[in-house]
Amino acid sequence: MGKVKLNLVAGIVALLPFWAIAADDKAVLDIKGMNCASCPITVRLALKKVPGVSDAKVHYKSNSAEVSFDAGKVTSEQLAKTVTELGYPTTVRKTQHEQPGS
Repeated sequence: MGKVKLNLVAGIVALLPFWAIAADDKAVLDIKGMNCASCPITVRLALKKVPGVSDAKVHYKSNSAEVSFDAGKVTSEQLAKTVTELGYPTTVRKTQHEQPGS
């Protein structure tokens, strides 16, 4: 009986679209001190190593980053601290919580 229930649950979950299960929060970070083309690469790689970060896009021209993350694992303030510790003073401009299915 337990195996049947487990298979049923697994089947239902497999039918759900991925966005119905979880959603990432998004943060926009303002980053100072990026003065060469390799700086955004360094920042992006560091952000992507943070547990809970699913995506990071770093923009040299606007000195900013857009980060998708799981707020249950990391906060936007922790993301800013990670970048600041690399030597790029960083503040959180905006954090947006995404609802599943939005």
